[in-house]
Amino acid sequence: MIEILNTLVSLDLFKEFFCCDLERCHGICCVEGDAGAPVSIEEVGLLEDALDVVWDDLKPQAQQQIEHEGVVYPDKDGELVTQIVDNKDCVFVKSSDTPCTLCAIDSAYRCGKLHWQKPISCALYPVRLSQVGGMTAVNVHRWDICQPARDLGKKLQMPVYQFLKEPLIRRFGQAWWDECEVAAHELKKAGYLD
Repeated sequence: MIEILNTLVSLDLFKEFFCCDLERCHGICCVEGDAGAPVSIEEVGLLEDALDVVWDDLKPQAQQQIEHEGVVYPDKDGELVTQIVDNKDCVFVKSSDTPCTLCAIDSAYRCGKLHWQKPISCALYPVRLSQVGGMTAVNVHRWDICQPARDLGKKLQMPVYQFLKEPLIRRFGQAWWDECEVAAHELKKAGYLD
């Protein structure tokens, strides 16, 4: 790990390749797993505010779940996560007849209907953040369903940090990103990145 502006960054961010391949995975990360997407307290309000815009795009089961339980719940570790339907599907999955799963919030953002894209944990995936002492640890999570993304990333020679440039800047700021690029250059020069 290396330190970048009060974060501890795994070298996997620079060494591993990743680029989402929706044609192969069909957005399965939004409908698989044992908990919803991690969210901050601030994001709970944003999710609630987004309901007026995305409500008609949600599946009926998701609407019922939200009406009865709200937009988030505490997972087994006590962290807030988005509600899920049938113990797997995120409630914000957009109702669609296409084989590809899309996020209703992200779709509304891309259409200019919302000013907020989606929870930062979703935008940052496969990066997961955790607290270590007073610092934020930046690690790469490995999930077998994301093998198509690793394959495409390797084919394109797209390291995780480059694939996630926009959400990393959104979360940590431009100065952090600039330091990240310097670190990548120095790691390559020192022979840590092949």
